[in-house]
Amino acid sequence: MTVIPQDSRFESDPDELVAEAPSLPDGWQIASPDPGDRFDIARLTHLLRAHESHGRGWAGSGVDDVLVDVSEQGLRTRENVVVRDEAGEIRAWGSVHDRAGGRMLYVHIVERDLPERVAQACSDVLVEWAVGQAKAVGAARGLELQQIDTGAFADDERQHKWLADAGFEQVRTWWQMSRPVGPEEAAQVPDIELWEDRGVRFRQVRRAADGMPDEDDLRAVHDVLEEAFLDHFNSREETFDEFIHRLREDPGHRWDHWWLAELVDGSTPEPVGALIGTVSESTEGPDGSYVSYIGVRASARGRGVAKGLLNTIIADAASRGRNRVGLEVDADSSTGAEKLYTSLGWETRYITESWHRDVVVPD
Repeated sequence: MTVIPQDSRFESDPDELVAEAPSLPDGWQIASPDPGDRFDIARLTHLLRAHESHGRGWAGSGVDDVLVDVSEQGLRTRENVVVRDEAGEIRAWGSVHDRAGGRMLYVHIVERDLPERVAQACSDVLVEWAVGQAKAVGAARGLELQQIDTGAFADDERQHKWLADAGFEQVRTWWQMSRPVGPEEAAQVPDIELWEDRGVRFRQVRRAADGMPDEDDLRAVHDVLEEAFLDHFNSREETFDEFIHRLREDPGHRWDHWWLAELVDGSTPEPVGALIGTVSESTEGPDGSYVSYIGVRASARGRGVAKGLLNTIIADAASRGRNRVGLEVDADSSTGAEKLYTSLGWETRYITESWHRDVVVPD
């Protein structure tokens, strides 16, 4: 299977998007990070981890997470900007991701120890650059309006103020949930690769001898998730190639963490549910698993499909010696999904928010 991602729709030269920034200290510069410079990568990793530690109490990201954004592969759908001080040290970092039609993800990180005036100036530069990128990607997609979608930890008051002052609106709250896993739960389902219950078959996506997945199965996963999320908050259509390319970029991506659920009580199997999991690697203890996506077609809801998929990833995590499974749930959703998660042992560990700004795309 060959996946050809879209060429970048972003402007690669920050000077084309950011006017002079007289509020920055003398000698400070706006530039692009160098993905081949180990010092730049180390510095970006430090800024990201410090941002996480301040926002939720601990850091979880590493070098691989930074490389998703700044590597040559990542730059096919992303672009980055940094603010360097007079010594060349990176003090702020912005990253944008052409996530789907009309939706641009935005990362906004400013060093915590900067004086307030300097930190505000860095923030202003990052926002100006992001707005310029929104206009660029929106024009390339032929849109009239381009959404900038960024996130913040619920307790990060500095980030909230900057985003609000820059025209962003807090639009959604997300519960980041985790569930402990014990070794005995490896028997939670009969077989993590294939099992059935009451006319529903749960199975891993098929793979060839070389380990690559069956494309028909991958398209079935994509189709199920696209349909299942049609009525979900901020869902945007994503092509199959965009979908596969993006998920393969995740440092925790593993093909054997993809499952399909099929109704088998008819003449032919009907894909009705899908779960995509990833591995959450840890340097201080056992790894965990993470539910990146779980979706069930409306026609099959109420048949235990979601519960069966969740029990499967729990059993899979236990069989791999992992001690937890994480997931994210929309705190404002009307589907009541959180009731299923709490009934199966998930608890909220921390809270994040979505902040949006719509940018008018020039003719």
